[in-house]
Order: sequence, then C-alpha cells, then structure tokens
Amino acid sequence: MNVEQLPLGPLGTNCYIIEQEKKALIIDPGSEGDKLIRMIERREISPIAILLTHAHFDHIGALDEVRDHFDIPVYVHKEEKDWLGKPELNGSKFFQMATPLITAREADHEIEIGKMEIDGFTFDVRYTPGHSPGSVSFVFPNDSFVIAGDTLFQGGIGRTDLPGGDLDTLKQSIEEQLLTLDDDTTVYPGHGGATTVGEEKVMNPFL
Repeated sequence: MNVEQLPLGPLGTNCYIIEQEKKALIIDPGSEGDKLIRMIERREISPIAILLTHAHFDHIGALDEVRDHFDIPVYVHKEEKDWLGKPELNGSKFFQMATPLITAREADHEIEIGKMEIDGFTFDVRYTPGHSPGSVSFVFPNDSFVIAGDTLFQGGIGRTDLPGGDLDTLKQSIEEQLLTLDDDTTVYPGHGGATTVGEEKVMNPFL
C-alpha cells in the first residue's frame, strides 16, 4: 500500500492518496482540485471514494470538484454531515483567506466507527473528537500507519477554538485512540510532516 501526501491550499492542508493495485482512497481534498486530479491521472490510478477526517473548510475546498470528476462517493462522520454546506460551521466564515465562502454538497455516506471496508481497502475508524465534534482517524494496522487529520501533529495537537472544539476531549481522544497504537505506527497529520506514535509520546510538549 502506497501513501502519498500532497499539501494543498494556503494552509498547506495535507491531502492523502492511499493506493493499492491501482485503486485509491482520497482523504481530505482541501483545495487545488485541478492539481490533485492531474496528479491522480498521471499515476493512472482509479479513485474509489473520498474520506473526510473532519469537515473544516481547509479539508473540503476541492471536494465537489474531485468527487464530480471521478464520480465517487464521499464519507463523513454524522456529527459533521451538516457542516459541508454551512460556512459558519466549517469555519470558512471566520477566515479572510476563505473567499468566497467554502461549501460542498452533502456527503453520500456517514462514516461508521470500527472496521470499515471499501472495495478491497480494509481499515479501522477511530472516533477522535476534540478538534471538531466529528473528527475521525483512519488506522491501517497491516501497514502500521494512521491518518489523524487535525487531531495530532508532529510536536503539536489540533486547535480547539473553532465551533465544537474542546481541549479536554481532544487530549482524551489522543490518549485513548492514538497513543494506544504501536509506537512504530506512522502518524500522517492534517498539516506538516509525518511522525510516529512513539515519538509523540516522548517529545510532544502538549501531551
């Protein structure tokens, strides 16, 4: 399984392409849809679904463009199913860089917590609220990595000053859902470079 990280947009939001056998999952298409589409087509891979770690504006900016181009379904946690079309919830209302305000059509499916399978991709979904009420992390145990969204960063944690954020909930999510993974598990965050669970246990000043 191949993991490709593509920072997109003014906030450098990481979009991830998870590919195996020429099929791919797209996680968090935050901006620059044309760039993302060109990259996927150059690699001659076939996306089968879009997964959202959460529905903040910088993670959904290219959602409709990409979903329509490839004609694929979108998955989001039920706590944020209404956020896609509401700038006051997805946060674009509060940032000048989000002009025009960012919206997307509703998702096709709600993400279920626990084991999930999509066309040959099998992974675990862990509920990791705190940065936002519907934040989830996608764990691929056979390949020892997790896509953590804006929950845990290299040397940092997600902000909690946007709608639905809560610091105590965030820390609990990290402690119970992410730091319980094996120390050598690679953590792919929503912004910045990758890290490992073991490194964050020792080095992260917020934990």
